[in-house]
Amino acid sequence: MKYQNCAAVAQAADEPLDLDVGLRLSDANINPSTGLATDYLNRFNEAVMLLDMLATCPEFRDDFLSWKPMSYREHFGVSHSRTRDLAIAAYETADPNVRSGLDTLAATMTVVLEATRAAMTSDLKPETIAALAGNAVGWMKPLIARAGSIINGDEEVTDAPSPQAVVDQLMKR
Repeated sequence: MKYQNCAAVAQAADEPLDLDVGLRLSDANINPSTGLATDYLNRFNEAVMLLDMLATCPEFRDDFLSWKPMSYREHFGVSHSRTRDLAIAAYETADPNVRSGLDTLAATMTVVLEATRAAMTSDLKPETIAALAGNAVGWMKPLIARAGSIINGDEEVTDAPSPQAVVDQLMKR
């Protein structure tokens, strides 16, 4: 299924309407069926990569502590990609339920990372930092995978769960 709002995306990104916007979205790594880009998940994957390395390379702690959350719009707003305006326009016209599902997962991932960061700012033993990092990675990977499924249109979103519901599901409460 082609992205439903191709004309709206073209207008919002100041693209000519005769352009095949679906092809343009695909070329920009934006899923034509959802209007969302997996590039946003790189922000979270970077934090997970740093957390993964903390067990063996504690010197990456400061790199992880400097990680900053950004919304989808903020991420693409500071991007150097030539298709950033198209990515933002496609996001703006994406199905509100799909967008909300992704935003809720992003908020949940941000809560996990910020809580981990807050815990790591105190003077902790390297093994405690490694344990915190390992727990955070365990929570983050399924969340990132689910966000990727939403972006790729593999998961239908009707009502976005709250961040607490997602965390409860991960912890099997």
